[in-house]
Amino acid sequence: MGHIEFNEYGEAEYKARSGPPVITFKNLNQVSLSIRASALVFEDPESCKLLSLIERVAPSDVTAFIMGETGTGKELVARHLHALSPRKHGPFAAINCGAFSESLVESELFGHEKGSFTGAVSSKQGWFESANGGTLFLDEIGDLPLSTQVKLLRVIQQREIVRVGSRKATPIDVRLVAATNVNLEDAVKAGRFREDLYYRINVVPIQIAPLRNRVGDILPLAEHFLSIYKNRLHTKQPILAPETIKLLHDYPWPGNIRELENVIHRALLVSDGNELRPRDLNLPAIQLASGASSGAAADNAFHYASNEACTLDKALNEIIQSEPEHLYETVNRKLVLSAYTYCRQNQVQTARVLGISRNILRTLLKQFGVIQ
Repeated sequence: MGHIEFNEYGEAEYKARSGPPVITFKNLNQVSLSIRASALVFEDPESCKLLSLIERVAPSDVTAFIMGETGTGKELVARHLHALSPRKHGPFAAINCGAFSESLVESELFGHEKGSFTGAVSSKQGWFESANGGTLFLDEIGDLPLSTQVKLLRVIQQREIVRVGSRKATPIDVRLVAATNVNLEDAVKAGRFREDLYYRINVVPIQIAPLRNRVGDILPLAEHFLSIYKNRLHTKQPILAPETIKLLHDYPWPGNIRELENVIHRALLVSDGNELRPRDLNLPAIQLASGASSGAAADNAFHYASNEACTLDKALNEIIQSEPEHLYETVNRKLVLSAYTYCRQNQVQTARVLGISRNILRTLLKQFGVIQ
């Protein structure tokens, strides 16, 4: 297959290359500023199964539902579905459903008419109209408010949209690809996501395994990022020491491909030779012991988690026994703000870490006076 690059319009460019297939964005300088994965390879058997599924599903026009942790490459899979489909010459539009406030998300999706609300000084197309004849990728669809979910369901069923402030329906021809990094079945049970919409979008489920479960992709991705950042930093491409390769394979990569890219970038900045050593990776303390088997690695990870849980239980018991005022509010606030700081004020990442939707997180941050 070679090397496939996608530009900002979702158009694919193919380049011959050796090794496993690699899918990337064309403008990597912009992509690297976000939390999404900027490259996918298909070397591991799990990834080869994923590629086979993509190639089978792409020619059809059914709704695809991509599931995977943050940083696994969901948008790249969506773009590849578009590039292999009959719609490949049409537009590709990608939006993050959690990036808009509840008051603006319907206008962004379906458009609005002039004067339909304060600030609507002119009519505006929504993303569905912009993607007409092509593919619309709705990332983090679980963050949509329930009121918007009702309207989205109607759009999928009727194949038409109604702009905010209008009574006229506009036919649309869009293939929908949705994605999430949370369990929507749990959201349905909790009443945060409509069951009928869930079944409408879950026509063709595409599960992307986390990087730790497709170890065969780690080294090709690391080599790819070494090549990319070597060119940006105008330096030689160092080789990976055997112990470094082992550490790359043993580490669980909670941030997936994006974390691997950041680690390689930082390693090139601090490396002082022609070989990358384990210390250059500067991986977090939650590392797997060198030389551990996969079973032992799991035991180590469980042991670490158990120790952390014991520490947390002890701290909570001490706090509860002191019976402070506003205990729930204090602990809840500390948890949310600590996660927000850890994620460097990135709301999408914070919501993922806490296991809540971005809308719920925004409500809490407003309650705590962090945002307005």
